[in-house]
Amino acid sequence: MRTQASLGTGPLADLSPAESARLMAVMREAALSRGRLPLPARPVIGQSWDRMLRLGLDPERGSAPRLLGIEELERRRQQTRLADVLPTLHSGLLEAAEAAGHIMIITDGDGRVLWIDGHRGVRRHADGIALIEGAHWAEDVAGTSGIGTALAVRAPVRVHSAEHFVRAFHTWSCAAAPVLDPRDGQLLGIVDISGPAASAHPTVLSLVTATARWAEGELRLAHSRELDRLRAVAAPVLARIRGKAVAVDPHGWIAGVTGVTPRDHRLLLPKSAACGPVWLPALGTCAVEPLPGGHLLRVLGSGADETGELYGPEGTGRVVLDVRRPHEWSLTFSGPSGTWTHQLSARHAELLLVLAASPGGRTAAQLADDLFGDPTRTVTVRAAMSRLRRSFGAVLAHRPYRIADQLRVDVRRPDRLQDLLPFSAAPGVARLRCAG
Repeated sequence: MRTQASLGTGPLADLSPAESARLMAVMREAALSRGRLPLPARPVIGQSWDRMLRLGLDPERGSAPRLLGIEELERRRQQTRLADVLPTLHSGLLEAAEAAGHIMIITDGDGRVLWIDGHRGVRRHADGIALIEGAHWAEDVAGTSGIGTALAVRAPVRVHSAEHFVRAFHTWSCAAAPVLDPRDGQLLGIVDISGPAASAHPTVLSLVTATARWAEGELRLAHSRELDRLRAVAAPVLARIRGKAVAVDPHGWIAGVTGVTPRDHRLLLPKSAACGPVWLPALGTCAVEPLPGGHLLRVLGSGADETGELYGPEGTGRVVLDVRRPHEWSLTFSGPSGTWTHQLSARHAELLLVLAASPGGRTAAQLADDLFGDPTRTVTVRAAMSRLRRSFGAVLAHRPYRIADQLRVDVRRPDRLQDLLPFSAAPGVARLRCAG
């Protein structure tokens, strides 16, 4: 893990906070004029200042704030995995932030502020510098800062007083650390504590960094549980296969194998692993079948069961959506490698029923109208579809949302159409009840 030296070390360590702030301001002015600095800036700060000078960012106010709309902000909140570790982040940082008269900030991987909490008075001051939910705090907008610079270097950073490139932020101090997705190394976002420079303490960076690592540990544990669930589903399927096959999650992590021993614990998958043949460097040409929470990759030409033979004339498998019972619904997939069944929630039953009735697919706005009678509720629909695709990746396609083209779809309805999902008030379901 890379860390940057705090202000508690080096030539500034023996100065009072006021003296060090004045000296940093002199150093910043020298850097802006490309003059000789009285002391070298910390490398992480000096390099950030150089990036801002090359970018031509206004050193007085930065760029104009770019705020997200309420719907887009809510969509990002619902889709980020950071939402799963909010309790961990709050318990690790919020009490300390409030006690110090600071605020806790959580952004996504683009530097968009998703949540702010902490000292009320400081939050009011933060409003004055556009440090608010929905604001953009990447370096190219806000300059050198805890959030923006931690995003740029993907490492914990403390930015104090005049180390901020933008003069308007010189009364602030911030300590930030990135949170990475343990499944693929993707930068999920930044966790940050910010507040008045006069009351900031260098050790806050250690607290923020430790909390970010704690959150990553929680995400790693959640991923382990997801793989365990996938193994339970994949084991009987793999046992029936005489050739070579691998069960993987949507990120390529291996949950089970038969007839093959991959060198790594993770396979590199194409961006969208849909039903049908794909070529993988580690395995060669594979047929992809859906599993709840992942994919089954059958190596073609490796045995009697791996000839690539399609299940039926219309595609690589068959999906049965069973909604005959009033309060029990399921999705069953049958393919060359066998059959599995997954129980559905009420919302997922509604979505799959509407999609099964729309072979050409539905846009987010159309699904919002189908579910709520309000085509503007696309944020809620996208979040629900994101969760559904996590469970049934290769069963579904998008742009528009639909059941994968290669699959044959059967819907088992109750004898009386009036009894179709009787709990549901969705207009799309109501139309299907009247279709007969």
